[in-house]
Amino acid sequence: MNDLRRALLWSVFAASLLMLWDGWLLHTGQPSLFAPAAVAPVSAGSSAAVSGGETILPKPSAQLTAVAPSGAPAAAGAASDASSAVPAQSELITVSSDVVKATIDTLGGSLVKVELLKHKDQDDHSRSMVLLDQSPTHIYVAQSGLVGSAAGDQALPTHKTLFKVVSSERTLGHGSAELSVKLVSEAVGDVKLVKTYVFKRGDYAIDVKQDVVNESTATIKPQLYVQIERDGTAPKAAEGPAFMGGPQAYTGMAIYSEKGKYQKAEFTNIETGKVEFEKHDDNGWVAMVQHHFASAWLQNDKLPREFFTQKVNTNLYATGMLFPLGDVAAGQTKSLNTKLFVGPQEEIKLSELAPGLELVKDYGWTTIMAKPLFWLLHHLHGLLNNWGWAIVALVVLLKAAFYWLNASAYRSMAKMKALNPRIQVMREQLKDEPQKMQQEMLKIYREEKVNPIGGCLPIVIQIPVFIALYSVLSSSVEIRNAPWIGWIVDLSVKDPFFVLPALMTASTLLQTWLNPTPPDPIQAKMMWIMPMLFSVMFFFFPAGLVLYWLTNNVLSIAQQWMINKRMGVTN
Repeated sequence: MNDLRRALLWSVFAASLLMLWDGWLLHTGQPSLFAPAAVAPVSAGSSAAVSGGETILPKPSAQLTAVAPSGAPAAAGAASDASSAVPAQSELITVSSDVVKATIDTLGGSLVKVELLKHKDQDDHSRSMVLLDQSPTHIYVAQSGLVGSAAGDQALPTHKTLFKVVSSERTLGHGSAELSVKLVSEAVGDVKLVKTYVFKRGDYAIDVKQDVVNESTATIKPQLYVQIERDGTAPKAAEGPAFMGGPQAYTGMAIYSEKGKYQKAEFTNIETGKVEFEKHDDNGWVAMVQHHFASAWLQNDKLPREFFTQKVNTNLYATGMLFPLGDVAAGQTKSLNTKLFVGPQEEIKLSELAPGLELVKDYGWTTIMAKPLFWLLHHLHGLLNNWGWAIVALVVLLKAAFYWLNASAYRSMAKMKALNPRIQVMREQLKDEPQKMQQEMLKIYREEKVNPIGGCLPIVIQIPVFIALYSVLSSSVEIRNAPWIGWIVDLSVKDPFFVLPALMTASTLLQTWLNPTPPDPIQAKMMWIMPMLFSVMFFFFPAGLVLYWLTNNVLSIAQQWMINKRMGVTN
């Protein structure tokens, strides 16, 4: 029975690590062991493709018809016709703060490119990470504009209307807290839209003030929309099944409100029309999410809003919010202040920006353990100022917390090792009587007060912690590009020289040697073969995860060696 239980535990552990390996293969952009279907890239035939050097974006009518209240489609179409008559001679305005380099297109006053200056490209560390972008191969932009509230309303400025830069600071000056860019649209139906972007020092949340200026002779009733438009092609290593259902590198939309809470809207579900979410509330936000990074339109005041998602065209999707602005009398101006977040999924900072925004960093079912682990890891990093040493310290604390439970297991294993010679003699004597041999073996265990499955407890304990830590390390942008020592310059990717995996393999074999040898010869061989197989997988895991397991092994070996020595068990 002991052999069967041990074999079952090792089988579960082996299956778990196989799933983890498959998840990591996908995480690093390699083919899955189970060959999942690939997401179609943006093609030349897509509406987001570039023709003659100009990016062809969908017309507002294609985006807003489905989102405006009943009767609004005609108004949206009118806006499209009005804006389409404007020559698309736009200017790209580039501004830089200390954390972002942003490009604003005067056609629509849209944010069409954002480089994150504090984060490096995973493949080329000489370049900054580009999140928003408008290129021949990738469309990911933030837009806003106006539509009428009912069918037949006059045309209004949209994200296809030409804007003019009124004032613009191009670089955040030394000692300056912020810089601003102000743009005014051409009049559409005697109505202008004024957009003011404010970039703050050290902040990935951009203040976006939008003023509706009614220069007509009649009262208007506009609605202001904010939306994020993106193609459905996931970035490299951004999707795939997670280990044991843990965090997935999700690429898609997210919508949050107090009524609906955090709701995902996957591109594939939008294709099939199976997206369900709370569409109306007086609070909430919309976001586009990818591995480690996100963009989101935020408005934290209690204002009525409508949430929407939509397939714009082939492999192009949009999500946003629609705000009714009420009556704007002739000659009057009405304003709406929003924030546009474009940056890394830094959990603590996101929670301060808007309720629930930290949920874009999704731990999956491991949340109950992963969140406390990240909290502890974050504070250890604050003390040690190095994520690698924070991982080492975390293992030390976990081993201290489970010290007595592990000690009990290691004592059981030491007793089993001491009894091995006696068990081997008994097995040889009763090899032709398996039933009696099993009875005698259990009798010896009872006499010596040995729990035959007690040595399996360390494995059982480590699995959930290991899965939760995998969630933390794979989901946390803070560990992306984080160095440890010497050759380990990025804990979120594999060891470039495989030193840590080699040391982990050696420590695992040493730990196996310290463990009692199973009486069954086949199982005895498996006890040596399985650690070797597991070690192969670890050669492809992130260095931070291997560092965790290596540190855990070293501490386990030290504790087991001391217990064996105290009990007089020779190796």
